[in-house]
Amino acid sequence: MRTEIATLGEFGLIDHLTEGIQLQNDSTKKGIGDDAAVLSYPADRQVLVTTDLLLEGVHFDLVYTPLKHLGYKAAVVNFSDIYAMNGTPRQITVSLGVSKRFSVEDMEQLYAGIRLACEDYGVDIVGGDTTSSLTGLTISITCIGEAGEDQIVYRNGAHETDLICVSGNLGAAYMGLQLLEREKKVLAGADKDVQPDFAGREYILERQLKPEARRDIIEKLHDAGIKPTAMMDISDGLSSELMHICKQSGKGCRIYEEHLPIDYQTAAMAEEFNMNLTTCALNGGEDYELLFTVPLTDHEKIQEISDVRLIGHITKPELGCALITRDGQEFELKAQGWNPLK
Repeated sequence: MRTEIATLGEFGLIDHLTEGIQLQNDSTKKGIGDDAAVLSYPADRQVLVTTDLLLEGVHFDLVYTPLKHLGYKAAVVNFSDIYAMNGTPRQITVSLGVSKRFSVEDMEQLYAGIRLACEDYGVDIVGGDTTSSLTGLTISITCIGEAGEDQIVYRNGAHETDLICVSGNLGAAYMGLQLLEREKKVLAGADKDVQPDFAGREYILERQLKPEARRDIIEKLHDAGIKPTAMMDISDGLSSELMHICKQSGKGCRIYEEHLPIDYQTAAMAEEFNMNLTTCALNGGEDYELLFTVPLTDHEKIQEISDVRLIGHITKPELGCALITRDGQEFELKAQGWNPLK
């Protein structure tokens, strides 16, 4: 069954998609239903705001991206930005540009993903907008979060001798994307009955299609009494993000190839594609892991936190940013990650 969006109209569609939303946060005084949402934060809390714009054909491909997964991912990548400031996401607004090829049922799937992400992470949907689009699907999500003033972590706080840490593993989302793009090309010239074989590649596909924000790492750092000196999430690639931290902190860095955390499926896929594994790990992007620096005095505490790897250290600025290879060679880091303006 296909229901044309025009039969509901803008406000009918919003009412339909947001029906039954339950507010979860005390800071949300009024959500959807008025001209504006009403939020109230205690005086001792700072408000964090981030926004992401996703365009069909630039940031996602609906040939292989289920709408429910897309909705989930669109919300989670915003949550990740708030966690990267050492904060907690509380509310989002969701704005959609929708072309006529999408039905009400399609939008239900997209919103199901957004609502699931909000339920999983304890975030309220408090507003947004919908409009027609002549260029496919556009998704704009703004996320509002909070943190204590003394708990916020910026990009510019790294010091010499600080340890460079990363959560999880690197390059998996990028290799998942390469696999999806390959299968898309294969299927374009194949029989309609041919189905892609993704057996044994489920992890890298999930990292691309349904990433998770690392709330767990923020909680572990807090429980261990560790406040990072600088932090970012890895959306555009480790190399690009690390160079952002070093530039804004006025420092250099050394990271070690042998310490880069890489999953087996990522390595196997890179070998199958005849791609350099380290390059994929450094520049892949969309991992949404946390990259952060901590004082050298936190070395023992950090080593006790599961799923966090020490990959290098901060140096004097004149030493620049470099990767030390397994055989001891030094290569200058370059920002070769995702650039949507290219």
